[in-house]
Amino acid sequence: MKKKETPGSPVVDSRHFAQRFFEMAAGVMLENITVVLNRPKYPGNIGSVARCAKNMGIEDILVVGEIDFDEEKIRQMSTHLAADVVDRIRYEKDLQKALAGFQYIVATTARIGRARPAFQTPREAAEKLVEISRKNKVALLFGPEDAGLTNDELRYGHLLVHIPVSERFRSINLSHAVMILCYEIFTAASGVKKFAPRLASSGELEGMYEHIRDVSLRIGFINPQNPEYWMTSIRRFLARVELRSREVKIIRGFCRQIDWFGRKQNS
Repeated sequence: MKKKETPGSPVVDSRHFAQRFFEMAAGVMLENITVVLNRPKYPGNIGSVARCAKNMGIEDILVVGEIDFDEEKIRQMSTHLAADVVDRIRYEKDLQKALAGFQYIVATTARIGRARPAFQTPREAAEKLVEISRKNKVALLFGPEDAGLTNDELRYGHLLVHIPVSERFRSINLSHAVMILCYEIFTAASGVKKFAPRLASSGELEGMYEHIRDVSLRIGFINPQNPEYWMTSIRRFLARVELRSREVKIIRGFCRQIDWFGRKQNS
């Protein structure tokens, strides 16, 4: 049934409005942003996420995990309006492999504490992503509905985002969390253009972190019984720097030189 138009209340096509909004905004590249669902439990939530993301102009979804989801249930919750998003959903079994092609990763967490000290609100993160997304592939990483991302999985994040909620009811639905972050990205688009360099990919960074850990262990700089404890601090420090590919190569070259010198002294 066709919607009736009344004086002063024109019918607005939301998709056309979103397209025009971003054409007028400062070049935020929504095609460079992907929602990554790590180990989701329910196919209906994947469908709801697809619908929420498309509402905010984000149409790429990557699902990570071993489960073979019921596509019919996904489509029921996405509705026909987001059918094209569902058709393009990509699936990967391994999180590190899934994230390897992204230059910037936003990891979401419901829990905060000493082990997760550096986090931002969705609004603060969104303001940063508008700039970064222009030249970099960005992943918005969400964990499973019941437990969220583990500490090991959070290490992939360049930035941690925590959605503040009422103390009286701390639970938040996965699709709602996706909608909140995507909405803030939508509204953060502004006319202020800034320089945004192309950053190193997650794959390049993981190779660098492994190199740093191996060399540090070889020269006795870190405790071999718990190297990941020290590496967590290094990850957080270097994530704040926002390294480019060339800078990753410089750090790895520095590691190779240290390794060479150490072996020479021991020979």
